[in-house]
Parts: sequence; C-alpha cells; structure tokens
Amino acid sequence: MDLKVGDKIKLKKQHPCGGYEWEILRVGADFRIKCLTCGRQIWLPRKEVERRITKIITEE
Repeated sequence: MDLKVGDKIKLKKQHPCGGYEWEILRVGADFRIKCLTCGRQIWLPRKEVERRITKIITEE
C-alpha cells in the first residue's frame, strides 16, 4: 500500500472521541497518525494501519 505523509485515511475502528478520519504524520515501520476530530496523535505498526484502513480520503 502506497501511503505518504499528509494522506488522510478512514479507519474501521472509531476513536474514543467519535472520529474515524486520520492524517498520516510519519511513515516507516511504525506510523504516527493524528485524529482529525480531536487532534490526538498515536503510533501504530504499519501492519495494523494497513489492516484497519477502509478508505484513503486524499492523496497529496
């Protein structure tokens, strides 16, 4: 899967704040993503992010 910094993605699981949309801040073995609803940032392994993606909203 070709994901880049700045891409906005929609994940299967809802964040506790209620948001599904995230922005990718860092790529590599681990991804740093930011919730677009509350601004919280989390780190997830690449495999986990790729498994949870339902849709890539924008590709910059």
